[in-house]
Amino acid sequence: MKVAVIYYSSTGTNHAIAQAVQAGAEEAGAEVRLRRVAELAPDAAIDSNPAWRSHVDEVTPTVEEATLADLEWADAYAFGTPTRFGLPAAQLKQFLDSASGPWSKGVMAGKAVTSWTSAMNQHGGIESTILALNNVFYHWGSVIVPPGYTDDLLYAAGGNPYGTGHATGTDGQPPTDAVLAAARYQGRRLAEIGARLVG
Repeated sequence: MKVAVIYYSSTGTNHAIAQAVQAGAEEAGAEVRLRRVAELAPDAAIDSNPAWRSHVDEVTPTVEEATLADLEWADAYAFGTPTRFGLPAAQLKQFLDSASGPWSKGVMAGKAVTSWTSAMNQHGGIESTILALNNVFYHWGSVIVPPGYTDDLLYAAGGNPYGTGHATGTDGQPPTDAVLAAARYQGRRLAEIGARLVG
């Protein structure tokens, strides 16, 4: 079972969740590629936030940038993004928009996919961002794998049946242990169901 965990993170929140999703998929026996999408923001914007600059400098040499070859390689996908006005960040959306070639060949059809997000506020677009991402997956013909209410540990993380969501607050709190546990569970569930689809 091969899983591509593809995400965008500006200050590290979604990077941490991506690593938890990766760990969960690996616990289920999957081979995982952890990939970040390209940063589109100009240096002036990145430099205006020390946490953003620090994260970019930290992950650029250590996490490979996602390519369309990762979509071809994987049997299942996990996508993560901060919410931007209730929608996925432009960086992840640009990567998804670039996938028309693989889409036209049916590369992603029938493969399992799941997603997660973060926002500053609990009601800052977490659910709507995941639902917006799902619109892409409908077009791909992928099989959406939400966590649902399938394990009690999800309630400690807010009980989001759509996908893991984390509210950072205005002070940028990192994901809690409960959120990371939910993300690990989501990664395991993706790999397990994805393996059934592969057969």
